[in-house]
Amino acid sequence: MQTTDTLSLAFKTVKGNKLRTGITVAIIAFGIMALIGIITAIEAMNQSLTESFSTMGANAFSIRYKDRQIHIGGRNDQVKKTTKGALKEKNSNTGKIITYEEAKTFKERFAFPAQVSISIRGPRNIVVNNEKIKTNPNVVVQGGDENYLQLSGYTLSAGRNFNKLDVESGRSVCVLGNSVAKKIFGDNPQRAVDKIIKVANIKYRITGILKDKGSSAFLNADNVVITTYNNIRRLFTTSNASFNIGIMVNNIKDMDIAIGEATGTFRPIRKLDFTEENNFFVDKSDSIVQAFTNSLGSITTAAAFIGLITLIGAAIGLMNIMLVAVNERTREIGLIKALGGTRKSIREQFLFESIIISLLGAVFGIILGVLVGNLFGIVLKTGFVVPWGWVITGIVVCSLVGLFAGLYPAVKASRLDPIVALRYE
Repeated sequence: MQTTDTLSLAFKTVKGNKLRTGITVAIIAFGIMALIGIITAIEAMNQSLTESFSTMGANAFSIRYKDRQIHIGGRNDQVKKTTKGALKEKNSNTGKIITYEEAKTFKERFAFPAQVSISIRGPRNIVVNNEKIKTNPNVVVQGGDENYLQLSGYTLSAGRNFNKLDVESGRSVCVLGNSVAKKIFGDNPQRAVDKIIKVANIKYRITGILKDKGSSAFLNADNVVITTYNNIRRLFTTSNASFNIGIMVNNIKDMDIAIGEATGTFRPIRKLDFTEENNFFVDKSDSIVQAFTNSLGSITTAAAFIGLITLIGAAIGLMNIMLVAVNERTREIGLIKALGGTRKSIREQFLFESIIISLLGAVFGIILGVLVGNLFGIVLKTGFVVPWGWVITGIVVCSLVGLFAGLYPAVKASRLDPIVALRYE
């Protein structure tokens, strides 16, 4: 019997036992669906995070007073990022804040050919309104300087950026994010330029409107009002707030040199001795994405563990089904041997049946897993995601499951005595 004949017979046998095949395929498909579905959802989350948080270019970095602490889930444990170039202190949670004087002195002293921006966080969850319309209490106020928009990845669609007079005087002017402008001024937000609005009941004149930057489940970068850092200092409480310093170099190849220069410039400003560790941190622009991505690794491990347990159960079930099939087809095996069938052809037939069932489970599980995972991607407003590496891994693993689950039944079937098999009732 040729291998093609054996394979064809295996297909016919699998097709003939629809109920048994369907149950086994469903068990395997469930395990693969759980694995691929969770991995696909994680890939969608990573894509959304990259789009949400990579606001600065690859040639930018920032100086912060402490490292970012990323919370995943409802637990209180913190997941710390560790990135190349991160300068750590002994206790990252008790870093000394960067004051206005320190940030301004750094900007004046930093001689490296790069753009420097000073910024500070303003109040969160505030209401913006004009005479007729107001937003939900979910708008963020951010203070920056004339370089802040460029270093944060924003582009103006109308109006102008801040000038030095705006920054130095701290007068009440602002640039509106696209979402806020559309909420208050409708589908033609450009007409908002030079209008007066209230931000947390404080009057501001609009100097510019930002282009749509996009949003996700993690961040709406357009739901923002940007003013100058001196305006934040003048009108809001900033005693416990820390300034952030952003630096953008002209060439990405100069990043490491610029980081070294920035560190050397800032240490004396922070009054650090040669023997003291840095009490500030240098963050590259993609550090927060890496922090989230690393923290999602535990979820990937859990998904793989769930899929593995399900596949182990499926392998045991598949082996039992194949053993039952051997008992049911004992007379058939005896007849094949009596007609000249070899042990090899019988082994191949049962192994092919086991692998076919397992691969069918893999195909259905992968399709369902990708679809379920991308439902999460629709919520996050990302593109269609297919984790090809895990898809190939799933196919390989299911092939191995089918091979090992069918090996013992196949060997048992091939060793049956043809005379005893023909007499089997």
